[in-house]
Amino acid sequence: MEFVSIRIITGDVARLVEFYERATGVEATWATEEFAELRTAGATLAIAGAGTVSVFGPGAARPADNHSVIIEFLVDDVDRVHRNLTGFVTDFVNEPTTMPWGNRSLLFRDPDGNLVNFFTPVTPAAKEKFAR
Repeated sequence: MEFVSIRIITGDVARLVEFYERATGVEATWATEEFAELRTAGATLAIAGAGTVSVFGPGAARPADNHSVIIEFLVDDVDRVHRNLTGFVTDFVNEPTTMPWGNRSLLFRDPDGNLVNFFTPVTPAAKEKFAR
């Protein structure tokens, strides 16, 4: 098995795609007006409109209703990314902070309120875990 993507259901696909393109520097590929993907080497972030939920079953997902998932991106320098996002991101949950497990982490919310974590491994064990 291989984990390949996570999908966010939103009420405004264009707004959320634009946010993630700016935040990540990754250009989205659009399949329809209601579905786009930001592909990275490790996985894909899919963004779909609320109208696509009916394909899975009515009420299977609701836009802007996530309270349990954190979308995470490995970045080269989380402090530099924080400086670049300041003035763009409006809801930082924390400033870059070194976590007990060895990652320096920046947590913020996207326009739908989803938690996003940009992190950089800083301890030897964390660096080894994410060595490419």
